[in-house]
Amino acid sequence: MSLQCPRCHSERIVPREVGKRAGGVIGAAGGAATGAAGAVSGAQAGAVVGAVAGPVGVVLGGLAGALFGGLVGGAAGCVAGAKLGEVVDEKVLGNCECLECGCVFSNPSGQHQG
Repeated sequence: MSLQCPRCHSERIVPREVGKRAGGVIGAAGGAATGAAGAVSGAQAGAVVGAVAGPVGVVLGGLAGALFGGLVGGAAGCVAGAKLGEVVDEKVLGNCECLECGCVFSNPSGQHQG
């Protein structure tokens, strides 16, 4: 049996994923900030590796290391935030919306409609 709206009994239901999106954005920002702090060590490591190529290699290696640190931190934070947001969607927020009447409700099974 497919999921139905509790108000109008329509089967035109979509997941809202408000918590997942918000968690992903907040997590990405926090992860990027953490990654930027870690970018100093990434820049130092990149500079050491780039030193083989001389002064230009030190600069490029340092920039690459800093960029990599920020990207990895942002990506990790985004994934963690999105997972936390999914739990909030399922347990706290209404995670489904009816396209017919606009009713927002929680899916009792917690599973997404595909």
